[in-house]
Amino acid sequence: MGRYYSPYDEDQPLHLKCSCGGNHSTADHPKSSQEFSASVDTQIETKASEFVEAVLVKALFPQDNLRRSFLKAVGKTTAMAAISSLLPMTALQALAQEQRPLEKKDLQIGFLPITCATPIVAADPLGFYAKNGLNVQLNRTAGWAVVRDKVIAGEFDASHMLSPMPLAMTLGLGAAATPMVMPAIENVNGNAITLHIKHKDKRDSKTWKGMRFGIPFDYSMHNFLLRYYLAENGLDPDKDVQLRVMAPPDMVANLRAENIDGFIVAEPFNQRAVFDGVGFIHMLTSEIWDNHPCCAFAVPERFVKAHPNTFAALFRAIVASTVHCSQMANRPAVAQAIQGPNYLNQPLTVLEQVLLGKFADGLGQVRNEPNRINFDPFPWQSMAVWMLTQMKRWGYIKEEVSYARIAEQVFLATEARKRMAELGIKAPDANARRHTIMGREFNPAQPEQYLKSFKISRA
Repeated sequence: MGRYYSPYDEDQPLHLKCSCGGNHSTADHPKSSQEFSASVDTQIETKASEFVEAVLVKALFPQDNLRRSFLKAVGKTTAMAAISSLLPMTALQALAQEQRPLEKKDLQIGFLPITCATPIVAADPLGFYAKNGLNVQLNRTAGWAVVRDKVIAGEFDASHMLSPMPLAMTLGLGAAATPMVMPAIENVNGNAITLHIKHKDKRDSKTWKGMRFGIPFDYSMHNFLLRYYLAENGLDPDKDVQLRVMAPPDMVANLRAENIDGFIVAEPFNQRAVFDGVGFIHMLTSEIWDNHPCCAFAVPERFVKAHPNTFAALFRAIVASTVHCSQMANRPAVAQAIQGPNYLNQPLTVLEQVLLGKFADGLGQVRNEPNRINFDPFPWQSMAVWMLTQMKRWGYIKEEVSYARIAEQVFLATEARKRMAELGIKAPDANARRHTIMGREFNPAQPEQYLKSFKISRA
């Protein structure tokens, strides 16, 4: 057996320890054959977890004397608990152990029938789940509150979610606090602001006072982007217009009935409104923030703890599917795979216009926007910080919030980088970057300063 270095004191080389705690190996243990036959796999798993812990400790305390003083003062257990509250150690350990047998192969995964769910849905007919040893049952769900409640209740093992939802659920906003992890963004862009056909003369948003808009959920990029857009154009989204939460599949019918004047939602419902002749696309959300996050793949933290190897396999399947769907050459076949009644249940023409980016806008133009929707799995933690600033801006978060800590806990950028590297995809070197939304730069290192810069705000 080779030698390894103690995770907490690399100056002391040791042999692989016996499970009894002695410095001899299992093979050298003088006692019973039962102890002698203790699983080597279990020991390797333990050492993999210790290695991950060691890397985190060393990163936090690069100086040997400070690291030893810290561990001596608080003890290993307390130290690991403290670090786990700041960093996604459970997920890191799970991925270090990913070659272990799956604890659970039959999984229930929720999704809404929108094109943002493409990688999660396509992973079924295209075989990405099966390739990773998983038997996945996809569950079409009507609305986001139902998704949230079924995840909290344990009816869904994992789910397609709006990217702000895992943050809100972790913080206990709108429901009981449920720690979540979000290892992969599903799509960027892929949404639009659509107005009723009768409002063709109201292209200037400053004329929208008194209008009613559908949004899919409070904790959605749609809500935050529409609020941002309105406020930048001088309208208070809580006073000058009405925002009504409704399930995405209900929006076209509500627009047709004139219960609302417009909506902001994921595809294919903007394109479906054009297809049905009841609406026109006022603006793609990429015109507000190009390459903004929209939906994500999310898992309760408790699932990761109970099923670390299954989590790793599921993660691999989702990232592989996301990368596959990002390639334009694959999208005609992807549209065919997901258009049926068990998946998105939409006309193929509608899905092709969305996924290929060549579409009628309802204003007599055919637009060619290849980046109308894209699929990029990397979960930038700076995007999470921006979402948190908007939750605070509009009064969803009342108290002080540790932006960076929550972003690191929920948005698992390090794990996504590893999965992308395995697929030969170059991931970003950093976990955060600056973003530009309607010409205004967002620096994730200064969230409070950014928050105070807005004229219209509840914060």
